[in-house]
Amino acid sequence: MSKPFTILCLAAVLLAGCRAQDAGEAGTTVPVASPEEGGAVSTAPVQVADEDAPTSEPVPEPVPDEPEGIDWSPMDLASGTASISCELDYASQGDGVPLAELDRDAIAAALEPCAARGVLRLRYTGKINAGFAQLMQRVTHVADELEIGKRVLDLDSSGGMVEDAIRAGDRIADARWTLWVREGAVCHSACVFLLAAGDVRMISGRVGIHRIIRMSSTATTRAELNRELRVVYERVRDYLERNGAATAVADMMMAVPNRNLRLLAADELSLYGLDGINPAQDDLDRLRLMRKCGEDFVVRRDAFARSFDTRCKSPGTDLDGLNACGLELRKRYDFPDATCPSESPLSEFDALLAAEKPEQAGKRSPAEEREEGQEQARRRDAPARGDAGGS
Repeated sequence: MSKPFTILCLAAVLLAGCRAQDAGEAGTTVPVASPEEGGAVSTAPVQVADEDAPTSEPVPEPVPDEPEGIDWSPMDLASGTASISCELDYASQGDGVPLAELDRDAIAAALEPCAARGVLRLRYTGKINAGFAQLMQRVTHVADELEIGKRVLDLDSSGGMVEDAIRAGDRIADARWTLWVREGAVCHSACVFLLAAGDVRMISGRVGIHRIIRMSSTATTRAELNRELRVVYERVRDYLERNGAATAVADMMMAVPNRNLRLLAADELSLYGLDGINPAQDDLDRLRLMRKCGEDFVVRRDAFARSFDTRCKSPGTDLDGLNACGLELRKRYDFPDATCPSESPLSEFDALLAAEKPEQAGKRSPAEEREEGQEQARRRDAPARGDAGGS
């Protein structure tokens, strides 16, 4: 092997190593390049037990509730941007119409075109904060009014406020959202709590966690700070548990310093209940679907889910590829189901696919045209071959 070629190969290996280090490999802990790379901040008041009392355990305390109803007063996202699309094909269709205004009329105008198809995609890029929690409340409310049943939250967030993430997550859990983290996007720190809430989670981007910061703490010793943090982590564990995610996520967060980020591998995401079908929602749906769609439907749905995990979730697959693989795979399990189409896997795509069919009526794909041409040629040649064989 020549010396220049050896040097070239070595340079390529070093370059690949640098890229891997810059990007960070899932299942590893990497440094946080800047505060924008991650954040899980808690500021809500906490009540800790008196250290002189018989027990030093923290006093369980829920996240403070917001007033009933929706506050439609003027607001902006400040630390994020949002857009609405009635299309799921982000690669060719983009991310839709920016939500420049967040009043009721502006959101209704953005969602109105989606009502006919029954599908919306909310793209959000930015921090998880009170504005995001209000955004989810407002969009969900208008989607309910317009009877848009299929909802996708397309996320790209480095984190934010813990209590706002929990508040937004509970709203997501009550409103049947599918969550996406597509290739090139991240869901770090407090954003991970949102994944716990989704009915279905489709992940191609990076998911990372680290320790929660108490910005409003009045602690002067490590023991005082730890007592406050135990209260916050109890809130987090309670939230994760009620949404079907493993409380071990909170334990892992505690061990990762704020200056680092623990990137979760695909098997960890599944193990902790942060990817695929939400196990808590799956249990809730099972009996309902058994009554509504029949036992055979539930059996096929479970078989599809297992097959999707093994066949479609290959390392490096982008979200568009995951969706395409799932749409093709579900045909093997007779989905969409004739009796329960809206309950079928990936049913959010069915209204969009149905809308495309009228435009394609009477048209054949190039493959179908080739196959028909070959069949016609075989029919023409058949008599000739028969005559030749009889002579």
